[in-house]
Amino acid sequence: MSESREELLARLLDRATAVRAGVMVALNAAGSGHVGGSMSIADVLTVLYFHTMRYDPKNPRWPDRDRLVLSKGHANAALTPVLAEAGFYDKELVKTFNKLNSPFGMHPDMRKIPGCDMSTGALGHGLAVGVGMALGARLQNKGFRTYVIMGDGELNEGSIWESAMAAARFGLDNLVGIVDRNRFCLGSATEDTMPIEPLADKWRAFGWAVREIDGNDLAQVVDTFDAAPFVEGKPTLILAHTVKGKGFSRAEDRCDWHYQTVNEEVLEAALAELQAPGQRS
Repeated sequence: MSESREELLARLLDRATAVRAGVMVALNAAGSGHVGGSMSIADVLTVLYFHTMRYDPKNPRWPDRDRLVLSKGHANAALTPVLAEAGFYDKELVKTFNKLNSPFGMHPDMRKIPGCDMSTGALGHGLAVGVGMALGARLQNKGFRTYVIMGDGELNEGSIWESAMAAARFGLDNLVGIVDRNRFCLGSATEDTMPIEPLADKWRAFGWAVREIDGNDLAQVVDTFDAAPFVEGKPTLILAHTVKGKGFSRAEDRCDWHYQTVNEEVLEAALAELQAPGQRS
């Protein structure tokens, strides 16, 4: 019996809640970390891994898998529990986040993390890698798609726009870019640091097919990924308007929660708010 839309959205909500709880568990293990940008992107990652993407956790390097490049690599605290939920490794490993000999650091390492397709952290490079993956798929006659998640502050990097031009030049409609538009970077609001609006118009001017959505609305995220590619022969850009720190009210829409201490009190408050008892033993 096929899954109804209501059942799908309920399942994804459960997963997204578990992922957000996992973010806080991981950062509590580390003592501190990137709360805001990890929580804001949890819904997009949830839909990608539990609805949209093709992969095999028992064969992480399956040649025909879809690829995910977390260009905003400082959100590894979100990718780590997502891959655990997807079955790439035991969920208990999340509690080793950023500890000595752990495979998980503040940024992802493809050599250590099963299911991680690219080591990232130096902002601005992920889209270039995604262009290469998408072009490689075409040259090899492979049907996989490449998804690249970028931060909005990251768009200050010129390499993003060089890559955007290349993707349009090669007509990479097997490439999907996602901008986590939570409106804050490390030290201030993006528009106070280096204004990037009108952002959707800029991507369109660079030759991408663009849709703007509420990136914390699971239904919108599902429908948008289901519709990709938006235009044949053009790369897809999803401008996902999100709330920094989404899911933990203390951190929501606040620049000072870009990177923050996650002690026992913070963890307990977050898990209580997420209504996710049992995420931490």
